[in-house]
Amino acid sequence: MIHQDKINASLQRFAARHGLASAGDVKFRAALIDMDGTLYDSMGHHTLAWHRMMLDLGIATDRDRFYLFEGMTGKATINLLFREYLHRDATDAEVAEHYHRKTVYFNEMPPVKPMSGAAQLLSALQASGITCVLVTGSGQRSLIDRLQRDFPGIFSPDMIITAADVEHGKPDPEPYLKAMERAGVSPSQAIVIENAPLGVRAGARSGAFTVGLTTGPVPVEALECEGADIVLPSMEALAGAAASFIN
Repeated sequence: MIHQDKINASLQRFAARHGLASAGDVKFRAALIDMDGTLYDSMGHHTLAWHRMMLDLGIATDRDRFYLFEGMTGKATINLLFREYLHRDATDAEVAEHYHRKTVYFNEMPPVKPMSGAAQLLSALQASGITCVLVTGSGQRSLIDRLQRDFPGIFSPDMIITAADVEHGKPDPEPYLKAMERAGVSPSQAIVIENAPLGVRAGARSGAFTVGLTTGPVPVEALECEGADIVLPSMEALAGAAASFIN
């Protein structure tokens, strides 16, 4: 269980960064929420699908390494891999081909489940009048299309930011800055919820209060080093502490 003093201290530091007198002056009006590994327990599927795609290219990789790429767009991930292993960028045709194959592998696996605690947290945010904005680097329609079924009434269509809506994906802050623009809030009024180092970096660079979640093998230190204001062990833990952030 997270000690209340730790939460208060993180909010006080955030308040000071934004020129506010105290933690009590922080009023969040929008929650900007990642999807994979945060709302859905999907990262194991993604890492396996990426790993299989690379094996098709004759390249053996460490599957766990793909947890560190979470938040990047599919094109950016493929180009990163091509530069490392093939020493060049992928062509547009190669990006389309390999991302399609990765998507096929993802969809062949059993459907993923919503993350435990996600519905509880989203309901608490909505009840408090906080606008929820989905911010994902994924183009995985099989999950995006499930949002209304799994979390009914939480994300309106105009409050969903995907890779198709931005020029620069995470770790660039653009996705979160665009989400703030859509929600009509400033960085001092926004809380980012992320589970990946690159996503945390994007959230921190946007100026929002950034919560890191250790829902995968990425260690606490990796999220702290990228600028997380506080790191919690799960969505359940965040849901349990929601009253500390909602006012």
